[in-house]
Amino acid sequence: MEGVVMLPRADFWHGKRVLLTGHTGFKGAWLALWLQRLGAEVTGIALPPATQPSLFALLGTKPWMPSHTCDIRDAQALKSLMRAARPEIVLHLAAQALVRASYQRPLETFGTNVMGTANLLDALRDVDSARVVVAVTTDKVYQNREWHYPYREDDALGGHDPYSASKAATELVIASYRASYLGTAGVAVASARAGNVIGGGDWSEDRLIPDAVRAWQSGRPLLIRHPQATRPWQHVLEPLAGYLALARQLWDQPALAGAYNLGPHSHEVASVGKVVKLASSPHEYSEVSYENNSDKPHEAGWLALETAKARSVLGVQPCWSLAEAVYRTMAWYRAQHAGADARLLCEADIAQYEALT
Repeated sequence: MEGVVMLPRADFWHGKRVLLTGHTGFKGAWLALWLQRLGAEVTGIALPPATQPSLFALLGTKPWMPSHTCDIRDAQALKSLMRAARPEIVLHLAAQALVRASYQRPLETFGTNVMGTANLLDALRDVDSARVVVAVTTDKVYQNREWHYPYREDDALGGHDPYSASKAATELVIASYRASYLGTAGVAVASARAGNVIGGGDWSEDRLIPDAVRAWQSGRPLLIRHPQATRPWQHVLEPLAGYLALARQLWDQPALAGAYNLGPHSHEVASVGKVVKLASSPHEYSEVSYENNSDKPHEAGWLALETAKARSVLGVQPCWSLAEAVYRTMAWYRAQHAGADARLLCEADIAQYEALT
């Protein structure tokens, strides 16, 4: 254990009306489950799950939540659902979240991430119940010059690939709506920039751990593009706890609205090769091979986040080391593959995390 996070408390979340976008995705499904454990009244807005299998589907239907299928690029449909839900807290996770997919579908990426967020924030102008918005972006919003120092919240925004550029543009949309409309209306709006997230239940394409799980469970070697690429990896519960801590603080102190980095301690930033080594097992098939990168799209080689603001302002500290995060992630996939119930596996991880007081 690396430290102690300000853990979510049921006495705050119980009965809160929460609108969660992107609840059918990997992080969204984990967050929906956690919020319901805390007693929140959650309404979900999202597209159908993008993968098969999906964690959202494996979590089952009872007890579950009102779930609405809506493309956030549809401003009118989103506004209608927002008015009906009358949320007090909005947690915005809906996004096109894959770098390589953004090269293939740039207009979808910009439309979903930039205009979808603008539609959400604009709809809130007519919802007088709302008090807090936490909009999730990414660690990739910074103009990455491959400098070996962690990026801070006031460093320049930018983005080489369409995904990173769309999220940097989303940050400008968030700041504009906060300054022009929502802040003066009493709605505290913050953005959360989280690092690379791992955990059980992610079956997305072109993500390291899901790719490893698919390959090794099928008896194939994992193909690696950039073994030296370095990222701020963390277990999925770490940023989710950060989102919840940020929302809670904004409820009492709206002046804290702004941008927050969420990630591991700087010494825990690790290369793809190190994560693969931690994920592999001497007792199971876990071979690796290397792709020719000459014709591959650009991907940043080094990225880390400075999280001092989250530590000092929100009281957020990483709880699990990288080794612990990878161990728990791979144990989740092994158990689920062997027939264990996904909901029980998630609840067990959440309970272990909540015990870190």
